[in-house]
Amino acid sequence: MKKKDKIIFTGGSGKFGSVFRRIHKNKKILYPTSNQLNIKNYKSIKKYLSKNKPKYFIHTAALSRPMNIHDRNIITSIETNIIGTCNVVRACIDRNIKLIYFSSNYIYPAKKGYYDEKSAVLPFNNYAWSKLGGEAAVQMYKNSLILRICMTEKPFLHKKGYTNLRTNFMFHEDLAKVFFKLIQKKGIINVGGKSQSVYRFAKKYNKNIKKGKLNRSLLPLSSTMNIRKFTKLT
Repeated sequence: MKKKDKIIFTGGSGKFGSVFRRIHKNKKILYPTSNQLNIKNYKSIKKYLSKNKPKYFIHTAALSRPMNIHDRNIITSIETNIIGTCNVVRACIDRNIKLIYFSSNYIYPAKKGYYDEKSAVLPFNNYAWSKLGGEAAVQMYKNSLILRICMTEKPFLHKKGYTNLRTNFMFHEDLAKVFFKLIQKKGIINVGGKSQSVYRFAKKYNKNIKKGKLNRSLLPLSSTMNIRKFTKLT
């Protein structure tokens, strides 16, 4: 990536966005507010892109937690994560802007684990369906990169770590630091850390973390991914 290449980043006030801004504060990145660039409004996106003429569009803006908001407010979930992403794709197509879309490891079936980028997908909950809905539009645009991500805040926020929930947690800052090694790639990349239980992951950073067990009905217990491609690139 050349120094003069302009980047637009949606979701800059979110948890990952805040970490990304801190780590890459010297790069030429624009972080529009929702008033400046409203992903629910195609004309708003088009106007902002016409004015700023970026080469890259990093799309992290989304409705995420609490997870049950996607059950309680399905319309908002659809408007933000699916239609909003479709609007972003349309606008990027108009100007041939490289699109990097932040998706989720939750789109995998979470039955056997160790899913690679070619594995079949079957979302576990409405949040994951909304992310897959956004993916469907991005997949149709060849000048794009989809990152299926498993990450969390640092320090680990919870007092308990689940021993029966296996995943690929990595911290926001760990992805932010290596992100620009991925930006030129296209297609799909699974992004995360070592496959392990949440308890084992959290124990490394908090020796006082307590063990817990998660009810299978609340979250998929084996959403681990094959991250070989990500590891090779970074």
